[in-house]
Amino acid sequence: MVAFVLVPGHFTGGWIWRETGERLRAAGAEVYGATLDARPGAGLGTHIGDVLRLVDAVADPELVLVGHDYGIHPVVGAADRRAGRVSRVVHLDAGLPVDGDRALQLVPDRRARELLADPGTRPADGLLPAPGRQQWRRWGSTAGLGRAELGRLSDLATAQPVASLVEPLRLSGAFRSVPTSGILCTAGGLSTEAVEAMVHSGLERLRFLADPRVGFFDLDTGHWPMLSCPRELADVLLRAAAGEGRRIAPPPAAVAGAFTRASVLDPPERPLPPCGHERAGSLDLYLPPDAGPGPVPAVLFVHGGPLPADTRPGPRDWPLYVGYGRYAASLGVVGATVAHGLHDLYAYPRAAGEVAAAVAALRAHPRVDGGRIALWFFSGGGLLAADWLAAPPPWLRCVAASYPVLAPLPGWEAVEARFRPARAVAGAGGLPIVLVRAGLEAAAVARTVAGFVAAAAGSGAALEVVDVPQGHHGFEVVDRTEEVREAVGRAAAAVLRQLWAGREPSGP
Repeated sequence: MVAFVLVPGHFTGGWIWRETGERLRAAGAEVYGATLDARPGAGLGTHIGDVLRLVDAVADPELVLVGHDYGIHPVVGAADRRAGRVSRVVHLDAGLPVDGDRALQLVPDRRARELLADPGTRPADGLLPAPGRQQWRRWGSTAGLGRAELGRLSDLATAQPVASLVEPLRLSGAFRSVPTSGILCTAGGLSTEAVEAMVHSGLERLRFLADPRVGFFDLDTGHWPMLSCPRELADVLLRAAAGEGRRIAPPPAAVAGAFTRASVLDPPERPLPPCGHERAGSLDLYLPPDAGPGPVPAVLFVHGGPLPADTRPGPRDWPLYVGYGRYAASLGVVGATVAHGLHDLYAYPRAAGEVAAAVAALRAHPRVDGGRIALWFFSGGGLLAADWLAAPPPWLRCVAASYPVLAPLPGWEAVEARFRPARAVAGAGGLPIVLVRAGLEAAAVARTVAGFVAAAAGSGAALEVVDVPQGHHGFEVVDRTEEVREAVGRAAAAVLRQLWAGREPSGP
């Protein structure tokens, strides 16, 4: 017999599982709906203890822990401490917390997150008040909830202990041995297809999602399926317990760890000529060996993300971006890279500010002609192009982007509305834009590119598209073909034409 321990998210308790629990019991399962300690001072450790008491009290040999929203944090903590006892962990529209994470990092309500991030502004009583009836949408999609369901959610909600959101999760790693299921509520934007695109981007941290013990389900509803479609949720939970679910194929061997591999622009067998290199704070500059008299134009290459803050080596030390910097220097301009803090979906404003500061520092460098700057964005960094497209300064001669994300992907609701290049391009005017498009791009990313191209055409933007028909996301290090080399060369030539327009190149 299978037993389910159902752990609720922010502000809710065991009551939220009533209809789903009834359906599960009718199917022969045992059901235990957890109500976590809501007293002031109750931290994540307290809530892990609440779940462990239920785990230890269940006699059924097959035990499935289900964590909704915040509830996944105590669920993963309990599974880590009872890995031999838990047969499966189910992430119900929830994140993927790892050792050291705080639940605060995944709080969707930006106002609440900012309030709690500063100890000086946290509620004095140690409790975060539950949302009002009109505020639940800040915490997740309310699709599928009628007036009665929203009323029930509001009437029965309780305040969330602040300590539970700011206390770091401590894990030994034992939970990794437990089979996992993900149930994604697609009305919020995230789907299995979008997860697959992220896995296939090559990020090492997500590779475990392609493990055959991990299965995914999509529910066409909002963030509270136990209220909006309890019968469907129960059916999916039973299927998850049985080991069903869509599997994500592992990324091609060429993709895994690709971003630390040699770039097609600077391969060991045909290295680029030596160039000068300076590192000043977050900015790296690759200087032409002989720039001739006077300063020269510059290209700032902006890496993608979001990437975990502990990614080592950092992107500016990846052969991909070092290769671009050296390649630009070989063409007679200054190539530059910037280390910015795009570590999660909420960090786009911070990263944008850091990129702007890097641009200012680059323009002030004595080897750089501050009136001739190009910006070249990559992957998830493509959203950072929005500011520059919306109101391009006169010294910005070109914006380029390679395999970019040009609109928030499904599930990226946390990205501020300002970072929408397809909207911003209407303000680009005559600013030249060079788009390097991967023909074998993940479908979710390709749709954002297609939307941008259509918006650019509709606004009369000066867009030049360079296609790489057989290129994957990250084609310089994933594919490393002559097709890629030729396409990047054409894109670089297009950028340099704009940088040198009206002025003769002084370098090679």
